[in-house]
Amino acid sequence: MGSSTAYELAKRGHKALLLEQFDFLHHRGSSHGESRTIRATYPESYYLGMVMESSRLWQEVESEIGYKVYFNASQFDMGPPDQKSLHALIANCQSNSLPYRILNRREVSQKFSGTFDMPENWIGLSTELGGVIKPTKAVSMFQTLALQKGAILRDYMEVSDIKRDEVTSGILVCTTNGKRFWCKKCVVTVGAWMKKLVKSVSGLVLPIQPLETTVCYWKIKEGHEADFAIGGDFPTFASYGEPYIYGTPSLEFPGLIKIAVHGGHPCDPDKRSWNQGVIMSSLKQWIRERLSGLVDSDGPVATQSCMYSMTPDEDYVIDFLGGEFGKDVVIGGGFSGHGFKMAPLVGRVLADLVLTGEARGVELKHFRVGRFEGNPKGNVKEFEDQVRFSAHPQ
Repeated sequence: MGSSTAYELAKRGHKALLLEQFDFLHHRGSSHGESRTIRATYPESYYLGMVMESSRLWQEVESEIGYKVYFNASQFDMGPPDQKSLHALIANCQSNSLPYRILNRREVSQKFSGTFDMPENWIGLSTELGGVIKPTKAVSMFQTLALQKGAILRDYMEVSDIKRDEVTSGILVCTTNGKRFWCKKCVVTVGAWMKKLVKSVSGLVLPIQPLETTVCYWKIKEGHEADFAIGGDFPTFASYGEPYIYGTPSLEFPGLIKIAVHGGHPCDPDKRSWNQGVIMSSLKQWIRERLSGLVDSDGPVATQSCMYSMTPDEDYVIDFLGGEFGKDVVIGGGFSGHGFKMAPLVGRVLADLVLTGEARGVELKHFRVGRFEGNPKGNVKEFEDQVRFSAHPQ
């Protein structure tokens, strides 16, 4: 989100400085690895338009850099008939005129060449807007374009303080290695470190819980590799229920498919256990029963650790920090394991907020900090949470 914001600001002719606490393209946060999904199927109505715009923006930025980070696929959602979330996203497709198909078990098998074995009473939903984003490659893209447009990039600059400069009324940003940077406006997009940093500089306690999660890659059985490959009819997918499982077509590792549980266990981002925080037994069972025996369910052959920044309602936090900072400091965080697909749009919104004080084309009421005042759960929803917190990895 920070790299996208720097790109947006530099593109508009403003001086932009991007500070990173580790090295650029590191693997210690949330915006790294080999793939993220993009999909328009959300239970919440306010995300669908944002995804549509993000899809357009990804392709726009791609054309500027000259290589691909967004690989198209269809999206397939499925689950038991009692899943309120599944019914909510179908209703969103209807009300927003997003083309979709409801599929039964036989139709699912036909459409996806027998790769899915959906239970007889389950509901399948197929939409065309899906695909895979290459995250590390995408972050590099935003940073490269920002640099080309005049932004200054500095890594190994861990921010220790942000304060008002009483002399100039600007903002001072201080780092642990003694550097001080003056700016008119400041955007904070520190992922899993958001709660720590915001509390230390302002006293505001944001309800953002870092979760450690593990992405798993499974071996496709010999002779079936092409059935699951990107570019064919195999989709990005999500399976609703307990646990909520998602996956992507085979792309980054030949012969392997990414299938993971959307969840994790609470962690301190500075003191991670790097354990395999996955409910492996249920994931193995899902693979065995739902993928027609075509993927080896004995265990993942590769894993990657990552962090979520979870809010209680799984919605983002995009707002002014307020207090002594007023509208001069903007925060973007709490992306809850589903925000990466929105990166180009979030960067545009954060740039809008520091430049004009308002975001064009995006309603931010669901993302304000104030939604937690008097209501610690945030936005009220009538369907199931998708993420389960596990206090102890299993």
